[in-house]
Amino acid sequence: MAKLAKHPPSEGRVKFVLAILAVCLIIAGVEQFIGLPKFLKLDPVSHRDYKP
Repeated sequence: MAKLAKHPPSEGRVKFVLAILAVCLIIAGVEQFIGLPKFLKLDPVSHRDYKP
């Protein structure tokens, strides 16, 4: 924390991290309230008899 206080990140780095966080929260919100499309969901029953 002392190092961070002595040498704070640049304004651009802070904006970049906040933008990444916002994108992650938007994706999580869409998944929570709308759900994922069927083609993105796993079907565990269909992979049960898979033998390579």
